[in-house]
Amino acid sequence: MPLPPNELVALMIAVSFAAGLNVYATVATLGLLSHTRFLDLPPSLHLLSNWGIIAAALVLFGINFFVDKIPALDLVWNALHTFIRVPVAALLAFQATASLSPGEQLAATLAGGAIAFIAHGGKTAVRAAVTPTPEPFSNIALSLSEDGVAIFLTWLSTWKPYIAATIAFIFILITLLLIRFVFRALASFRNRRKYSAQS
Repeated sequence: MPLPPNELVALMIAVSFAAGLNVYATVATLGLLSHTRFLDLPPSLHLLSNWGIIAAALVLFGINFFVDKIPALDLVWNALHTFIRVPVAALLAFQATASLSPGEQLAATLAGGAIAFIAHGGKTAVRAAVTPTPEPFSNIALSLSEDGVAIFLTWLSTWKPYIAATIAFIFILITLLLIRFVFRALASFRNRRKYSAQS
């Protein structure tokens, strides 16, 4: 049975945040849940349940799983994925809300892209702060946490969309605070280095 419009919007809020963290895990999870009939996707998203799409998402998730845990390389990888995670999240929101009015569909698309951008930006900002540390374990722990949150939030959104959306909103607020903290910390660090160099 298709989701009511309100539940569909709640699901897409959670899925958009998950896609901003790991788009391949999100697409693979949605595809597998739909293929096994645990989730009734809108007709416009039935393509996700195709085994070819699921297999491609799983392969890319595997590549992402390893690359995302290598310090320095993960920053380049994440920078490139600005042009993948955000557009894919916006496209998912657009396709999922095809049954809504054009205005509502446009709003959902913009919101999906914005939510994914916040999640992606927070992930990238935290990585930029953590990557300079000499040990690799913090990078690995962060990456595993992001993968886990993306999969869990996508799965939760398919049977408790309102709870998943609430969790996503909490993560959005935390992410915005983290982004602000990281950028202020980096600016302070640069100013200290500049002052030391002048001394």
